[in-house]
Amino acid sequence: MKKRNLGRSGVEIAPLVFGGNVFGWTADEDRSFTLLDRFVERGFNAIDTADVYSAWAPGLEGGESETVLGQWLARRGRRDDLVLMSKVGMWEPRKGLSAANIEAAVEDSLKRLRTDYLDVYFAHIDDQDVPLEETLGAFARLIEAGKVRTIGASNYSAERLGEALAVSRNQGLPRYEVTQPLYNLYDRDDFEAGLANVAEEHALGVVSYFSLASGFLTGKYSKLEDLEGNARADFLKGYFDERGQRLLQELLNVSDELGAKPAQVALAWLLSRPAVTAPIASATSLGQLDEVLDSVSLSLPEQALARLDVARR
Repeated sequence: MKKRNLGRSGVEIAPLVFGGNVFGWTADEDRSFTLLDRFVERGFNAIDTADVYSAWAPGLEGGESETVLGQWLARRGRRDDLVLMSKVGMWEPRKGLSAANIEAAVEDSLKRLRTDYLDVYFAHIDDQDVPLEETLGAFARLIEAGKVRTIGASNYSAERLGEALAVSRNQGLPRYEVTQPLYNLYDRDDFEAGLANVAEEHALGVVSYFSLASGFLTGKYSKLEDLEGNARADFLKGYFDERGQRLLQELLNVSDELGAKPAQVALAWLLSRPAVTAPIASATSLGQLDEVLDSVSLSLPEQALARLDVARR
């Protein structure tokens, strides 16, 4: 499988990233291990997690995803085969991007993950109360110490990402080599209005989150009533508007015509976007995982791309 470069970092990843938010949440440890085994067996190598996963779920407090992933790494000994991504700044006990918080949070994450370095460490959310120089300086020290290979920015506006890149350039600090935006067939405006241009102009890697709109673009849910009892209901509710229903129907039509699954078409659409390095997608069963991994070999005809573009307007 041909790998793709993450910006100018020298880090290379397969064209789909496993979203680790499910580990310890909707996938228990045994299921998570099974999924991770299949993921690497099929030649994929990048896994995304965060210290905050999955603090939003009842009975969980955060750190669960990193802990489960760390247990798997310890048992399988596959650390050198992986590109491991984690994040700092959003979890309440380690909130913000001050230097002190970053330096404490990375130690916590490394301990849970049972590793001595991260391939990519993301600022999980912009912190405008902390100077960019302080945040980037803290990341620089982690890189110098060998605890982090490269850094990224998630949930930054185009303007703030541009400012951060200017600070790095002017002060000789490491720059964000990859951005992690919300981007999918439904949620397009924020990324396409500015972030895509910044990423392309500065040759940044882009790994999109909510690539399947929390499962809406799998076609599994056709109406709000389908969400009853679903752990992702709060994330999904906003997609059931007129535009979402129109887009979903066209996605189903295209999928049927191509003999593919809706999730595969949605991910193949992302992979067709020139700015995107790799979408992030999660799965809780081997069937789901194989389905999303197969999306990397699906090429969408121009006519299908045009129809999906019209439907989302």
